[in-house]
Amino acid sequence: MGRAEAGAARRSRRGGAAAAGPPPGGSRRGREKKAGDPPAGQGERALPPGRGPWELGAQSERWAAFQERHRVSCEEAARLLLDAYEYRGLIKHTGGCHCGAVRFEVWASPDLHVFNCNCSICTKKQNRHFIVPASRFKLLKGAENLTTYTFNTHRAQHTFCKTCGVQSFYTPRSNPDGYGIAPHCLDDGTVHSIVIEDINGKEWEKAVKEHKTIRDMSKP
Repeated sequence: MGRAEAGAARRSRRGGAAAAGPPPGGSRRGREKKAGDPPAGQGERALPPGRGPWELGAQSERWAAFQERHRVSCEEAARLLLDAYEYRGLIKHTGGCHCGAVRFEVWASPDLHVFNCNCSICTKKQNRHFIVPASRFKLLKGAENLTTYTFNTHRAQHTFCKTCGVQSFYTPRSNPDGYGIAPHCLDDGTVHSIVIEDINGKEWEKAVKEHKTIRDMSKP
């Protein structure tokens, strides 16, 4: 067989295979998945966490109804769920400075454990505060309206509003990985009770070393 005839034969075979069409039941990609078939996407690169569709299973209808009833996006619904799980036993307090330029929210117990420190600066400004991990605090607005005062070791960051001068929260020296929140700067309605503990800030190093729990208060 010459080269021209061999080429024609190959073209004929390819054309015949194409004309035969897909196997019964539709294309391989479109046919119904049968038991024993490999999982969809097998051999493909897995999506990173947080990407792609969620496998909600039997909860799909409840999830869709929740989103529709509360008019929230999928991301907002997920945030609400995570907040409810991670912050069990806690409630969301809101608060801010006097003029309203600085606003924040914080997840904490409705029953607050407040420190009353007698160090020089806490005495001057009556800095009573409760401590929370940084992950439970969110500044809602006013970052550009905050200024900071430091002294001595400069570890404590005394942040306050440039306009009204109120310190509604700050970063305490005892817990630089958390926040100290002023309970008197919270909005009404979420605090059930307050227990005040005096701490001897005049002998700060000794007081913090001897205190059994203060260092742990900024741990999630």
